[in-house]
Amino acid sequence: MAVQGEIVHIGGYTASSGGRATGIVAARRDPHTGELTSLGTVAVTASPSFLTRHPRLPMLYAVNELPTGEISAWRVGADGELDAAGTQATGGAEPCHLAVTPDGGHLVVANYGSGSVTVFPLDADGVPGARTDVVAHQGHGPNPERQEQAHAHMVSPGRDGAPLLAVDLGTDSIYRYDLDAAGALAPRGARVRTAPGVGPRHVARHPDGRRCYVSGELDGSVLAYEVTDDGGLQEIGRVEASGRAGHVQPSEIAVGADGRFLYVANRGVGTITVFSLGAKLPEQVAEVDTGGEWPRHFAVIGEHLYVADERAEMVRTFLVDRETGVPAPLGEPLVVASPTCVLP
Repeated sequence: MAVQGEIVHIGGYTASSGGRATGIVAARRDPHTGELTSLGTVAVTASPSFLTRHPRLPMLYAVNELPTGEISAWRVGADGELDAAGTQATGGAEPCHLAVTPDGGHLVVANYGSGSVTVFPLDADGVPGARTDVVAHQGHGPNPERQEQAHAHMVSPGRDGAPLLAVDLGTDSIYRYDLDAAGALAPRGARVRTAPGVGPRHVARHPDGRRCYVSGELDGSVLAYEVTDDGGLQEIGRVEASGRAGHVQPSEIAVGADGRFLYVANRGVGTITVFSLGAKLPEQVAEVDTGGEWPRHFAVIGEHLYVADERAEMVRTFLVDRETGVPAPLGEPLVVASPTCVLP
């Protein structure tokens, strides 16, 4: 029998979103070599483009990125098999990200198409009930093609009293919310505005709770913020997400477990950039080719980094050097149709 921690699930785009996946794929991970072995599609569902887990229970959740948005809940078996535990409508369009609050009590969803954030309560078994709140963002940015309206792109629940952050690409804003026990969202102060045209996509919180970093999808940037005592965000500065020539469209951003390095995936040029976090502003130490052009998401699991390249249709494994933080490719990539998310 497999150990639960050795199973990785992979989300992707199905035909309903122009992709070739058929649902959620499971793979067995060798924790020593990092190798992934596909177990095939374990849940047939429409465009599960982002996945997350419950912090305590064997439950997996997926967005179904459709014009009429839905989320799906799945009970996870010992060998990665998924048993359907229900679906709920998000009340928004094209949900692209979701997260469970640290206490395991609520599931929060970002609806990209409608620029809104939805909250679902989770029962004692982790099954989502009817939504308790939907908050719509208002506004637009200077890019007429990508920022014609609000586009919520990520939700990041806070710990120890920190606010929930909702990153909105369309309004160049990071919204801060408090979530009460009844599942209602209330703004915590004014939204944090980036420079016009940044197109903020994802946020990565530092383990120290005092810093966070945002990937700017539209201007190829990484923004660094200091977290104030009241949960506010004070911008420290901006750095380029990539040093390469050509189209740079950052996607996923994450801080390593020890807090020393920041990783950013760059679509277009097909790289992972590594930044040192010893100084106030991130300092680039390396930029590594991924072997594809469209690294949409990655996950750091132990000493390995796994990159999902949507267009190259592969998940590639890298070994991360403990001292330098720089990843190096290992073995052959795992072939996966239209992968968009890797969930440890």
